[in-house]
Amino acid sequence: MLNRLDRRPQANTNKTANLNAVNNSFSTSDDLVALGARIVGAAYLEGDFVLRSGRRSRYYLDKYRFTTEPGLLQDIAQALSPRIPKETQRVAGPELGAVPLATALSLATNLPSILVRAEAKGYGTSRRFEGILEKDDNVVLVEDVLTTGGQAVESAQALRDAGANILLVIGIVDREEGAKEAMERAGFRFDALFTSTSLGLVT
Repeated sequence: MLNRLDRRPQANTNKTANLNAVNNSFSTSDDLVALGARIVGAAYLEGDFVLRSGRRSRYYLDKYRFTTEPGLLQDIAQALSPRIPKETQRVAGPELGAVPLATALSLATNLPSILVRAEAKGYGTSRRFEGILEKDDNVVLVEDVLTTGGQAVESAQALRDAGANILLVIGIVDREEGAKEAMERAGFRFDALFTSTSLGLVT
């Protein structure tokens, strides 16, 4: 079904490559298509899966399979970078899956990152947000794979309640099962590198 997209990711073997050099590789739509194919090749699984939302699906994109591969993670960050508004001051990622994405995007853009916990920890600093967040900071929230968007909305709302201006919530893959609509209802601008349709996936 997905032979045309089922390509395993290739690690970046050029140890001297810098971020600016990698950034040039996403100048065309064909480059983005190739990146999507690599994500599918790394993360696509078929079976009977229960998603975070409680829905069942015949396919699953295992985010850890693309957020733990350094060459692929770096290229995802470079593809995200041009979509980040110029007014952005910080990038944020909800724990656990989006933390590598926020870190990689921070390195690619030279913007500080914030880790968003599901809830404030009960020890140490007892913070919900790790990193520096100040009132009226312009923040972009990055997510991995979104279905209904519930966690992303909750994380964005928590940042907004803490005084941040949420300029954008951006995901790697939108499964097109309500996330975009949930974001819009909550008053957040939403974008995604890929959708299930653009990747040729079935629900």
